[in-house]
Amino acid sequence: MARIEIYTTPTCPYCIAAKRLLTQKGAAFEEINVAGDPAGRQAMSERANGRTTVPQIFIDGKHVGGCDDLHALDSEGGLDPLLAAGA
Repeated sequence: MARIEIYTTPTCPYCIAAKRLLTQKGAAFEEINVAGDPAGRQAMSERANGRTTVPQIFIDGKHVGGCDDLHALDSEGGLDPLLAAGA
């Protein structure tokens, strides 16, 4: 399986939706909580080309984007191949 990192905050509905989709796909992911962590959020923003909102999702080190981007990738049929690439 691919290595998935997702930067989140606990109460973010988009974070919850993104994690739900990944869980439905059977994908394990590392959740990085940046709530109350300015340094963690800064590191996330640097990795995510300046994006400061959560979630920010990375698959095998590649920035996928946020929740809407993840769902769009899935709708286009691009998510499953990325998840299987690390297998």
